[in-house]
Amino acid sequence: MQRILARNETLVSLILLAFCAVTAWIEPSFLSVAALFDLFRNSIVPAMFAVGVLLVLASGGIDVSFTAIAAFAMYVGTKAMIAFGMGDSILVAFLVAGAIGLVLGLINGFFIATLGLPTLIVTLGTLSVFRGFLLTFVGTQLITAVPTGMRAFSRTMLIRFTAADGTIVSLPIAFLLLVIAVALTWLLLNRTMLGRSIYALGGAPESALRVGVNVVGVQYFVYAYVGVLSSIAGIVHASLARVANPFDLVGLELSVIAAVVLGGARLSGGHGTILGTLLGVALIVVINNSLIVLGIPTTWQNVVTGSLILFGTGVPALRTRFAALRAG
Repeated sequence: MQRILARNETLVSLILLAFCAVTAWIEPSFLSVAALFDLFRNSIVPAMFAVGVLLVLASGGIDVSFTAIAAFAMYVGTKAMIAFGMGDSILVAFLVAGAIGLVLGLINGFFIATLGLPTLIVTLGTLSVFRGFLLTFVGTQLITAVPTGMRAFSRTMLIRFTAADGTIVSLPIAFLLLVIAVALTWLLLNRTMLGRSIYALGGAPESALRVGVNVVGVQYFVYAYVGVLSSIAGIVHASLARVANPFDLVGLELSVIAAVVLGGARLSGGHGTILGTLLGVALIVVINNSLIVLGIPTTWQNVVTGSLILFGTGVPALRTRFAALRAG
């Protein structure tokens, strides 16, 4: 029982429940079915980002370029589909954007795995390069007439019904993509040698190398995986918004990393779970939505997010220190 209470997942769950209870007490509509489904919808893109970031943190790296990859793949992919008349199928959108995301992820992998450069420095650099190239050479205009496949995808609902108060409640089929991404990543991390290699690389790089882990290959895979997942999230974002905006998404890095760290991943690597990551995303989304519902200025979101990062990194550090003191 003590071990369960000490887990990050338990702590985040308790904070989430407490926050929901306080918000519902002030604004009862927060607990409506429509509000719940809005939270699910708002969690799709951040959660897809977070699943990719979990792999990076578990491997001992850090990636802040994933939003730039998502925006680049989303906007370039949408323009390419319009230019070549390939916009009738959402599958084509995912394939085109996924290919772009794969290439950009491999660029990160080259600098990190082959050249051995620090992950934060590399991804800070590629964040600026990808974003700058997009806005300078591709375009800055909003694409409001997105391809028909993307519009049809946004209108397709996984769940749709009328609530007791007459409100139409719906959940887009894009939520199913999140479920698939979560399931695949869970299987990868928990049921494959590659997943164990990712944790080993993050926990003890030198030991991982000595036991035969292909460090270069693992790093290439991690950043390629993040690139593909981020690009798909970008297409989902543009489809649900029904507009491709090259200025969207970049800026979410702090919130996503905060969610993953709150869920138990450590910036030092070697730790993190899918469940914890999803709980962290849920907490961040609930807090942001609650501030809006309660009429609190959105500028407070940055204050809360930064505080949660300090909390998420501070609690494990304190636990480790207290454990060391008790052992000594």
